[in-house]
Amino acid sequence: MKSKTLFDKIWDGHVVRSIEAGPDVLYIDRHYIHEVTSPQAFNGLKERGIPVFRPDKTLATADHNIPTKDQHLEIKDALSRNQVEKLSENCSKYGIELFGLNHSRNGIVHVIGPELGYTLPGMTIVCGDSHTSTHGAFGTIAFGIGTSEVEMVLATQCIMQPKPKKMRIAINGTLKKGVTSKDIIMYIISEISTGGGTGYFVEFSGSAIIALSMEARMTICNMSIEMGARGGLIAPDETTFSYLRKLPEIRGVKDLESSINEWKNLKSDSDAIFDRELEFDAADIKPMITYGTNPGMGMAIDASIPMPADKPGESSSSYLKSLDYMGLKPGMKLLGHPVDFVFIGSCTNGRIEDFRAFAQIIRGRQKASNIQALIVPGSKRVEEQMVAEGLIEIFKNAGFEVRQPGLLLLSGNE
Repeated sequence: MKSKTLFDKIWDGHVVRSIEAGPDVLYIDRHYIHEVTSPQAFNGLKERGIPVFRPDKTLATADHNIPTKDQHLEIKDALSRNQVEKLSENCSKYGIELFGLNHSRNGIVHVIGPELGYTLPGMTIVCGDSHTSTHGAFGTIAFGIGTSEVEMVLATQCIMQPKPKKMRIAINGTLKKGVTSKDIIMYIISEISTGGGTGYFVEFSGSAIIALSMEARMTICNMSIEMGARGGLIAPDETTFSYLRKLPEIRGVKDLESSINEWKNLKSDSDAIFDRELEFDAADIKPMITYGTNPGMGMAIDASIPMPADKPGESSSSYLKSLDYMGLKPGMKLLGHPVDFVFIGSCTNGRIEDFRAFAQIIRGRQKASNIQALIVPGSKRVEEQMVAEGLIEIFKNAGFEVRQPGLLLLSGNE
């Protein structure tokens, strides 16, 4: 039997049909939708008189264009309000489960999918959002799609996709104190550029990756698209299974332990061939900071902004233009630079683990009076955990404004 990568095993197992000299027709296990990219897709179904083929495989939430305060009030922004209302109408019409605004399970789609037991190893997952790659942390093929593709999946539970190339990035060794998963992925992007993963689906591996928690792994996979990759994934292991065992409910699984025994086979064969392989030493990674207008413009927090000649992936003129926009110059250091705004949240870092870590730093301290500081939980469940653990009081005592769950797009009731 031919050796396969983890990506191959999942992809090949979901191919309905291969089109000669064309894309594969790929079956989708889980389809996440939200209020921004779904209205046009539902309109397409309506115009053609087509029903949703597998509504039980679709989960909806309102998260992108919702206000993060005064959620009990009517959304002021007309476009945002219409999008949320249309999502509710469409889900009701087609029998799709919806966690709308103020629902006890509402939250950012890439936060609630894992925490509510909808994201499981071995799945194919899509959503009209680029950061769908987050779910790859569970050993899934997960990627963002466009509105026309959302319509395609609603109508057929399949999508036509060319099979990407395969890359493996290994991070081996022990991380230094204070270095997090966000630093790992920012370091990788700074090394290979925002186009370094273009055309690939990336498997992250190595001892430093294995040592990460599930929430940290989600951050890694979430940002794989920032280096141009179609998505990223990490083989499920005991850390994954322990996370799943602690969830209140696992969707569509009758016997979790039997499923776990099957999921243990979801890993690349030892002699599997990748199209490209990279390896980095965890000891080389420091806390990272970006200084420009794209995530490839990153450096160690104690470093100096590189000279144009040291950034071969960027044209000199565009590089200098980015720095000018930021009010910075090559050779400058950012340590000691004034901070204006602090935000903790998003689909990348809006989970309970992120807020626990931040609370440890600011407990008993007070923010400077000139800094605007916002805390936005990624879901209602995270918000409940923050209340139960006393984190919200810590944040408020430090002068932070604690908002309601959402992505903090400044619309609606802002």
